[in-house]
Amino acid sequence: MRILIDGMGGDHAPQEIVKGAIQAAREIDDTVVIIGAEDLIKAELDVQKWNGSNIEVVNATEVITNNESPAMAVRKKKDSTINRGMKMVKEGEADVFISGGSTGALLAAGLLGLGRIKGIKRPAIAAFFPQIGKDDTTLLLDCGANVDCRPEFLYQFGVMGSIFVQNVKGKESPDVRLLNVGAESEKGDELHKEAYEQLANSSINFQGNIEGREVVSGVCDVVVADGFSGNIFLKSSEGLALSIMGRLKEVLMGGTISKIAALLLAKQLKGMKKDFDYSEEGGAPILGLKGPVLKIHGSSKAYAVYNAILKARDYVESDVTGQIEKAIAESDEISSGEAVKTEA
Repeated sequence: MRILIDGMGGDHAPQEIVKGAIQAAREIDDTVVIIGAEDLIKAELDVQKWNGSNIEVVNATEVITNNESPAMAVRKKKDSTINRGMKMVKEGEADVFISGGSTGALLAAGLLGLGRIKGIKRPAIAAFFPQIGKDDTTLLLDCGANVDCRPEFLYQFGVMGSIFVQNVKGKESPDVRLLNVGAESEKGDELHKEAYEQLANSSINFQGNIEGREVVSGVCDVVVADGFSGNIFLKSSEGLALSIMGRLKEVLMGGTISKIAALLLAKQLKGMKKDFDYSEEGGAPILGLKGPVLKIHGSSKAYAVYNAILKARDYVESDVTGQIEKAIAESDEISSGEAVKTEA
């Protein structure tokens, strides 16, 4: 397997990308390919004293930044890491592409370079969210790819999320719920009411609405959201978790007795920190594209990169893209572009 990673994507590139790639390459037999400024990446490999054989470097002369218009930058910067990465996946030179670069550029390049799976109207960014107190996660999608949605988009997100969890986590019939302002079926705006109807009359295991406060309790396997709500929920939760952990550290380091308590609870506190740490989960797949693409956090450091590379292997081996494509081809309700609706 050839795992391709954007060596210039993110706040700490290329140093942390290279460190994470080396850490992963030492544990796997697959080839890790780093794409980006060849001289900078090779210099960092030398600094890290890498002498293995399963890391390759592919030169790309341009980088798309977060300050650029994604669509325009994708069209202008043909030799950018993101454009070249998508091309390599499309042409079979890589099995999966991982990037911490511009989300908008990744989506634009994915649509232009790879294209959508036939029948899928919009790709979605999917992220695993920790289930507090349980050794499990919930898949949340969309996390920001589509801020303006139609009911059929949410319906398709539910289908793709269900297929993803079924194949990657091995759950036979994942519970799917719709993020909404209330649990009752009549709650929400027109978008969510119509999406509810389509999801309820689909073949997936849809269990109704879910409020934001319930997501962390792990009552379901997949949470469907429009990109606007999903992104706000994800970032608000991330910010809250960081604030709680920061405040907890202040309290525990505030005096001798509390420091002793912290020492006694060190194992439990470490586990709690791990629950909230995005770097544990690897990349967020962009579902609906004609090839495996994973988005990692822009602030990812070596450990997050390492985890993303390891989990990218599972993503490819599970053939999630192929499974989604197959499900769509076999399903009249999706391939027709419309969800099953209740007869009047």
